[in-house]
Amino acid sequence: MKEYKPQEIESKWQKIWEKEKVFETEQYSERPKFYDLVMFPYPSGTLHVGHVKNYVIGDIVARYKRMKGYNVLHPFGYDAFGLPAENAAIKNKIHPEEWTFKNINIIKNQIKKIGISYDWTREIATCKEDYYKWTQWLFIKLYENGLAYKKKGAVNWCPNCNTVLANEQVVDGKCERCGTEVTIKHLEQWYFKITEYAEKLLNDLDKLEGWPENVKIMQRNWIGKSIGAEVDFPVDGLDMKIRVFTTRPDTLWGVTFMAISPESPLVEQIVTEEKKEELYKFLHKVSLEDRFKRTSVDAEKEGIFLGRYAINPVTGEKIPIYVANYILYEYGTGAIMAVPAHDQRDFAFARKYGLPIMVVIDNPESPLDPDKMEEAYEEEGIMINSGPFNGLNSKKAIEKVIEYLEEKGIGKRSVQYKLRDWLISRQRYWGAPIPIIYCEKCGTVPVPEKDLPVKLPKEIEFLPTGQSPLALNEQFLNTTCPKCGGPARRDADTMDTFVDSSWYYLRYVNPDMDDKPFDSKDVNYWLPVDQYIGGVEHAILHLLYSRFITKVLHDLGYINFDEPFTNLFTQGMIYKDGWKMSKSKGNVVSPDDMIEKYGADTLRTYILFMAPPEKDAEWNDAGIEGVNRFLKRLWNNFYKILPFIKDTTKENIVLKNKKEKELRKKLHQSIKKITEDIEGGFKFNTAIAGLMELNNSLNEYLNTTIEDELNVPLLRELAENLVLILSPFAPHMAEEMWYDLGKDTLIVNEQWPTYDPEALKEDEVTIIIQVNGKVRGKINVSVDEDEENIKKLALKEPKVASYVEGKEIVKIIYVKNKLLNIVVK
Repeated sequence: MKEYKPQEIESKWQKIWEKEKVFETEQYSERPKFYDLVMFPYPSGTLHVGHVKNYVIGDIVARYKRMKGYNVLHPFGYDAFGLPAENAAIKNKIHPEEWTFKNINIIKNQIKKIGISYDWTREIATCKEDYYKWTQWLFIKLYENGLAYKKKGAVNWCPNCNTVLANEQVVDGKCERCGTEVTIKHLEQWYFKITEYAEKLLNDLDKLEGWPENVKIMQRNWIGKSIGAEVDFPVDGLDMKIRVFTTRPDTLWGVTFMAISPESPLVEQIVTEEKKEELYKFLHKVSLEDRFKRTSVDAEKEGIFLGRYAINPVTGEKIPIYVANYILYEYGTGAIMAVPAHDQRDFAFARKYGLPIMVVIDNPESPLDPDKMEEAYEEEGIMINSGPFNGLNSKKAIEKVIEYLEEKGIGKRSVQYKLRDWLISRQRYWGAPIPIIYCEKCGTVPVPEKDLPVKLPKEIEFLPTGQSPLALNEQFLNTTCPKCGGPARRDADTMDTFVDSSWYYLRYVNPDMDDKPFDSKDVNYWLPVDQYIGGVEHAILHLLYSRFITKVLHDLGYINFDEPFTNLFTQGMIYKDGWKMSKSKGNVVSPDDMIEKYGADTLRTYILFMAPPEKDAEWNDAGIEGVNRFLKRLWNNFYKILPFIKDTTKENIVLKNKKEKELRKKLHQSIKKITEDIEGGFKFNTAIAGLMELNNSLNEYLNTTIEDELNVPLLRELAENLVLILSPFAPHMAEEMWYDLGKDTLIVNEQWPTYDPEALKEDEVTIIIQVNGKVRGKINVSVDEDEENIKKLALKEPKVASYVEGKEIVKIIYVKNKLLNIVVK
């Protein structure tokens, strides 16, 4: 019998696939298109099996859809810009480009060993000039249409490195590079105006029927639509107003202080000279805290008085202005009107600092006493101490209060979102340079498209200061103005890597096009992506940014669709020893090691079998060994029957006995089940279980049948179909079997089998027998058995007969092929 040698088989077929170019995609075809995309990786080093899961899931879909007659686009690339490469450059004195492409080669070789059916002619890397040229083009299009702008914003600042840090560069409130405590600073930064699309992004979630509901909920919460009022509070002694957004304008008469976010630029405008030193100490302390944890209901409320007062516009009373740690700059206006009687966080703050609590919404069942309150009353109630609105239901009064504010000119109806404009400036080298030039005469000037890309200088010195090398590179910075030809300077920042990944799914369609980012006709044929696969950790930012960019390109007339991904699947993670795999934990399982020991087909099959693919799963060495044993048993069974079927021609199948009927039924049940499992929600684990059951049935047949009595036409049908339904999961093994069957085609080009409904029909059924409604026995009969005969057989069944004996049979009720009830008295 032929020995199973997976490493030899896999290497052989991977070379043949590459030589025959079987996975290269036709740009157009008479076949229906199917765009199957997995989220591309950051090339930070070698892959572990947790990464591989994503790619294997995508490959099952691609292989299955090809066999179902689709023109499949299944590309791959690398999200290749970003901070790790720059850190490696500083630490190891290696250029980020060299580090990145070294890792890309490692990952590519690993993926090829696994047998993933990517069209490598469409490979992209976002750090290549021919890609980031078009990322810069995208920036310019947003800028030209008022969707990219520069403003002062709060950033993490390292006073030792003298540079801005992204959130991911801040660890426990300290600079990742030098360990210095990070502060908050306000600098001019570039933003994309995603808030312009907040309503579309929110409403169009309803169109995404192929997305998991939990992902849509996360996006809805992130966008965070609120309907309420904007109200202006004049600052006493200054010619300025503090604008707040509130969903509870009915509580305006209960405002007893104002609170501003530590990150808000208003803080430094309002604070008095006497309070500045105290303020700066407080801001430094707050900068070390997690911005979102500190705003939770349970977190300690802290703040300081800024030395000034605001005027409550509806009462005329002066109220103190505080900076408070529980106010988030990213929401509303970064300032709130504090109503301690009716907001729990305001209540805790007021109690801590001895501030007044004014009840303006009373509990109709138990009147409130501010001195005795132990928590805020946040329910609806009856308005009191509220001037013209006393006695009204608070919820119903909200609309009337808004009308009152607009009539008085002190506020207006407003819709607000938690969503903030997308900060895309990064003070780093390894990213796409922002294509903007600053000229003293002409101001801010976008780089003309003909001058793109603005190239990253290769000869660069990485200093341990933490600053972007671009900010110190005069050769890069100094340029001429494209408008007037005078001396000018380039923007020294690079773009957030989320910009690179916000449009990459479009570039796969025309990866080599050099005169535009993509061809609209081609993109409109392939997009939107039919199946997108990736981790749920990207549920908000990456997916939201991609949706935003798609909508912008649609509105600008470049594409005819406004959502990028029709269906989304988020796979679970693989854990080892109870932890997510990581080098620091020492629990990484290398795919290379598993392939060397068991082969790629075993690794692929085990990754899919260990749990439903959307669930997290624990790696188990015994589990992969079990899957390896299954594939060997399947291999052995195949090669046991191969000598009997190899040189035979197709003949009509004549089933001579019950055993043969059961085997054929199992085959067609398996085809039906595995097809439904793949189509109906990626149930790959149960599909593989179906393969195991079919192999067990074949094994039982072979062990109970002598050679001379083997049904050769049946075994030929079974072998061919078994190999076909195995092929998406263990494609190398399947190709070898297909070839050994004498086939002159590659299995990847074959059609997916269909089941025979006739084979699934039951010859016998089990009839449940009841006496006076209680189950007393059962009988097996032919599906075509005569009803009268069934009644006779039921009455002869020993257990039933004992309950009927000596009694009068009133009637017998028969439900065909299911149940027979004998009524006696």
